Amino acid sequence: MKCPGQDMKYWKDDAIFNADCPKCGTSIEFYKDDTTRKCSNCDYRFVNPKMDFGCASYCQFAEQCMGTLPEEFMGSREDLLKDKVAVEMKRYFKTDFKSIRQATNAARHAENIGKLEGGNLAVILCAAYLHGTGLEGTRSILQKVGASEPMVLEICGLLESQANLPQDASLQAKIVHDALTIQQFQDDLKANRVEVEAAQQLIDQKLSTETAKAITAALME
Repeated sequence: MKCPGQDMKYWKDDAIFNADCPKCGTSIEFYKDDTTRKCSNCDYRFVNPKMDFGCASYCQFAEQCMGTLPEEFMGSREDLLKDKVAVEMKRYFKTDFKSIRQATNAARHAENIGKLEGGNLAVILCAAYLHGTGLEGTRSILQKVGASEPMVLEICGLLESQANLPQDASLQAKIVHDALTIQQFQDDLKANRVEVEAAQQLIDQKLSTETAKAITAALME
């Protein structure tokens, strides 16, 4: 069966469009399923700016379906895995909506902190999503979505370090720790289990990044 997104009989009027070459500005015609096109003026090859490579982040037949994937996409393939991990996390927890909410909130904080502090967002977000699944569940989910073994080992290592975070922990480990701490703080705040003094102590002693401290301070207002 041919992928409907690549089958021309399902195409609409905008399936063929023009895009300016990023090097010389020449207008180049693209079909929606072109991964790349070479500029007729300067010979620069560039990626289809409207193509959605999301399914190729986990599909085992990606290269057969789409041809040789452009180098620009391959560099971001790991980053796209985080969306698949989010789906698998929800399947893992099934109707445990509390755990799903906690994982989603932790990932949101991890993304906000990671964008300002740095680090590999794909690794940070996957660790935050999978914290509650345990190491066995984490490894199973990551392997299911096609994560590379180095990525699996890095994420599992981040999660193992959370129970007793060392002083010399990596930035990524600190970001995950801060995101999980803020998520727990939010739950405690909602349930009136935390006083202002304790919250200030949290900011001063338990959080490692300035971004996380600012987020927590804002939650207290």
